[in-house]
Amino acid sequence: MGQAMTKNQIVSKLSNDAKLLKKDVVKLMDDLAALALKEAKNGFTIPGLGKLVLANRKARMGRNPQTGLPIKIPAKTVLKFRVAKAAKELLLGKSKKRR
Repeated sequence: MGQAMTKNQIVSKLSNDAKLLKKDVVKLMDDLAALALKEAKNGFTIPGLGKLVLANRKARMGRNPQTGLPIKIPAKTVLKFRVAKAAKELLLGKSKKRR
């Protein structure tokens, strides 16, 4: 596997492909990220890629890894990204049905 692209590499690729200035691509990426975070509570979808959503986790019992004693983990809200079905199939291939 190769390494993940850096922000500068992504900006360069997008600016070359779209024939835009790098500063315009950076502004667009920053604006998209800000909008996604602002709208995540309602669900923010990037077509063909996935959806950013808030999810509630229930309180549960866990274990302290050092002592082995049980601990209570409180309920909390977390941010999740659900990958679009089309993106999964493109990257992982069609999933086989279980019997």
